[in-house]
Amino acid sequence: MPRVAFGVTTPEYNSQPPFHPDTAYPELPFQERSTQPNRPYHLLRQLFCRLGLDRERQGTPGWNPLGDLIQPGQTVLLKPNFVINFNASGGDLFAVITHPSILRALVDYAYLALRGQGRLVIADAPQMDCNWGKLVAGLQLEMVREFYRSRFHFDIELYDLREFAVINPSQPAYSGNRQKLPGDPSGSVLVNLGRDSAFYGQPSHNYYGADYDRTETIRCHQGETHAYTVSKTALAADVIISVPKMKVHKKVGVTLNLKGTVGITTNKNCLVHYRIGTPRSGGDQFPDNTPQTRRGIIKAQRWLFDHALARQTRFGDAMYRIARTGYRVCLRPFLPGPANPFSYDGGDWHGNDSAWRMAADLAQILFFADARGNLQRTPQRRLFSVVDGIIGGENAGPLAPDAKLAGCLVAGANPVAVDLVTTRLMGFDVAKLRQFSLISSPARDFGLHSLSDIEVVGDDGSISGSDFFSGAYLGPIFGFKPHPGWIGHIEQPSGP
Repeated sequence: MPRVAFGVTTPEYNSQPPFHPDTAYPELPFQERSTQPNRPYHLLRQLFCRLGLDRERQGTPGWNPLGDLIQPGQTVLLKPNFVINFNASGGDLFAVITHPSILRALVDYAYLALRGQGRLVIADAPQMDCNWGKLVAGLQLEMVREFYRSRFHFDIELYDLREFAVINPSQPAYSGNRQKLPGDPSGSVLVNLGRDSAFYGQPSHNYYGADYDRTETIRCHQGETHAYTVSKTALAADVIISVPKMKVHKKVGVTLNLKGTVGITTNKNCLVHYRIGTPRSGGDQFPDNTPQTRRGIIKAQRWLFDHALARQTRFGDAMYRIARTGYRVCLRPFLPGPANPFSYDGGDWHGNDSAWRMAADLAQILFFADARGNLQRTPQRRLFSVVDGIIGGENAGPLAPDAKLAGCLVAGANPVAVDLVTTRLMGFDVAKLRQFSLISSPARDFGLHSLSDIEVVGDDGSISGSDFFSGAYLGPIFGFKPHPGWIGHIEQPSGP
């Protein structure tokens, strides 16, 4: 039975790098302490206890809570949510990305389990418009790495897994606005889910991915080919510790462990984000009731993407620049403002029937793809998850959310169970989020078959999954505001 633990503390991070704990814990191999409170560190330690990790030695110098998960000499990957280096709303960056103090606490306990032998890697593949240098500098992760180098002569590896990034994020990804990146130093692996894909049997002619060239996305998803390009470092890891942000998402409702697995894909254009058009025309890009003027603009933009930017040539770039300038100067000033400031273009609404399939596919890869990219019947690596909800993200997630001061961490060894519990804590009905349909899939065993299989341990003790996911649960619910395109479609009804 999967056990998931959660707890609540003051919604404040430690902001003093390298983010030491503020208390002397007997099991830690160092004495350095922060002069600022570090309550999330203490809460994470409590969650380890609630999960029963190394129960017999709790409170002693020999306590090693991740010792059954991690063995000396292994490779451990910490996978945060580092999607972007800014909050597009101008708000708190840590409503968008994982806070480095949470990573630091996990680094300490992973290192303790490794006993100084093996590899500890922090890696992610952000969006193409993320400035990795600014991101890392702002997180001050280098101070964490330097502490481990000087104190233990141990190197924490840090990788941007992307194959390319845009140079100027304020401009479209023109052919001249892209820079090639080193990517994963171990390379990438192609994983073909074939008939096991949630896209199998779906029409693929109108797929759109993460970049302008739709032909590449369609090539990855047609017939019995449903292929993803995945980090070899991730697939070769003995243990993956996923550390997502507690946050709403415009395409899938919530982005936690399952949706966050996009961060181990090195070519994001293999990820189907939506189907072009409305549901009546076989798409899920925007609703059927979208005004005709808005539809016309979207279709014109799509034509330009397909015939100009997708070419990645100077001619195509020039064609798009001319059209973009003409629209801004000659057309946009005369158009009425939208009644709703949020556009549901790009599959950013509850009717998106594609992105949840992508999340379900990535869950299969996370659990069952071996180091060579072949799907197996049993899990191929050990997994653990800690959801950072000290400050969460609500409303215009995932890139422009408002900060939600939840003060919560959620942890467990089954990422699917952790996502389910976190979604309920956010105030959403897990039955209304299609990414979770994978738990009933006959093709793969994700370690749980119904919500009643989960044991939930909170501040007030243990509760069965059947009670926790129903009106019988009376503990904290944080009431996250969904993305505007999901309001009224995923909230948990109140009462039994």
